[in-house]
Amino acid sequence: MSSVLLVAHHERAEAATLARVASTWLRDHGHEVWVTPADAEPLALDDLVADRDPSTADLVVSLGGDGTMLRAVQLLQGAAVPVIGVNVGLLGYLTEVEPEMLAHSLERWFAGPSAGHWQIDERMLLDVMLIRSDGSPAGTWTALNEGVVEKLESGHTVRLQVSIDGAAFTSYAADGLILSTPTGSTAYSLSARGPVLSPRMRAVLLTPVSPHQLFDRSLVLDPTEAVEVELLGHRAATLSVDGQPAATLAEGDRVTVAPSEQVARFVRFGERRFHQILKAKFGLTDR
Repeated sequence: MSSVLLVAHHERAEAATLARVASTWLRDHGHEVWVTPADAEPLALDDLVADRDPSTADLVVSLGGDGTMLRAVQLLQGAAVPVIGVNVGLLGYLTEVEPEMLAHSLERWFAGPSAGHWQIDERMLLDVMLIRSDGSPAGTWTALNEGVVEKLESGHTVRLQVSIDGAAFTSYAADGLILSTPTGSTAYSLSARGPVLSPRMRAVLLTPVSPHQLFDRSLVLDPTEAVEVELLGHRAATLSVDGQPAATLAEGDRVTVAPSEQVARFVRFGERRFHQILKAKFGLTDR
């Protein structure tokens, strides 16, 4: 018997329906299935609720889009639990399975990895740490896509000092800075005109958001190069991790990023070529 955690989009009716489909299939095949208290009420799944550590699951099934996949990874906090992504969203860079293939995908998962039933796609994670101006640690988060230091008030920029390997690189007057993984290169960083990186790479991507200076290019750094962002001046900033608010920054506060020792583990049921996914999502044609 396996323990399976369902994580579903709160505002898509199809996600709640698929949660019922998945729970029925799993119970009929002798497996334990549950949802967190945060998912139980909005999805009307009170009969599945369990107040337990998500990292104790043997498998996570994400029912939604890329945002739901990000939430599933956040819940696991680096635990080596594989995630099956069912696409009920719009873009679906991270999700693997279309809704009509949910039951078949569960069958393949429990059949095992032999004979090519499935494989694991490992993705780099970032440890994002906030250090207050007095040197005290204020929190650590794990990011699959990115950590973002961004202005708090509209109509103003913030000044951010970037250091690499302990040496000052430059200060940015900008709306913010994005510190992303290769997986995150197709998320917020892409909308800020950052480069697209293969998710097979290990790298840290530094992309400024609307910089007010001549140097406005992204930097692609080796993951061994430690990056620190310090807030200069009196204007406050925010730190968000994978699109979720994490903390407010004051002058002298610093954000550091480093590759996590853990990785995200996505279940893949066939050959998944990143550049072909990119081509499909952007409607690119052969020329």
